Formats: sequence, structure tokens, C-alpha cells
Amino acid sequence: MGEWKHGLFGCFGNFSVCVITFFAPCYTEGKIAEAAGQNCLLWGLLILIPGVNVITACHIRGEVRKSKGVDGSVISDLLMHFCCMPCALCQESRETGALGSTDMAGDGAAQVMERA
Repeated sequence: MGEWKHGLFGCFGNFSVCVITFFAPCYTEGKIAEAAGQNCLLWGLLILIPGVNVITACHIRGEVRKSKGVDGSVISDLLMHFCCMPCALCQESRETGALGSTDMAGDGAAQVMERA
């Protein structure tokens, strides 16, 4: 078993993911669920229901952990989402590439500069 490639508090490692997650966590959760083989719309809507949101987010985090071979437990998933859901969603999104690149948001500009 392994560890997460991106830290829990690495939210600003990809600023666009951070902003999208802050303003539309339902979109981020839906895309993470889709990357985990689940229904994007259903899981995106479930995260809007208080109380249910933590449980559904924990379930998807568990699916991501299993698919990526990351150590953890249901309790750790619950604590991550209960204490810092936006950071956990950013971490999962970056890990799965659910919102595009898993690297820094400025990488596209850096690649353009490299080609020049």
C-alpha cells in the first residue's frame, strides 16, 4: 500500500482546482466520483445534503484510496471530510486527475514557454 501523491494541505498546488472546489464542491465531488467509476450527477447532488455529504464524500474517498492503493481507513476518511472537506476534495481531485491536470495550474504556461 502507498500514500497520497498530493498532501491534504496542498490545496494551492493547483489553484484552479482550489477555486472550483471552494465555489462548487458538488462539481468537484461529481468529477471525483466519475473518475472512481460512479455516477457524476448523483454523487455531486448528494454532497449538497448536510450530514449526508460527509458520508458520501467518505465513500468516494474510500473508492479513490482503493483504486490508487493508498493506506487509510473509514475513520481517517471521515475525519478528513468532517474537519477539512474542501482540502480533502482538492486532494482527491488532484490524485485522480478529475478536474484535469494533477500538477500546478501554471504548468500549461510553462510548457508553452519550453516550446518557444
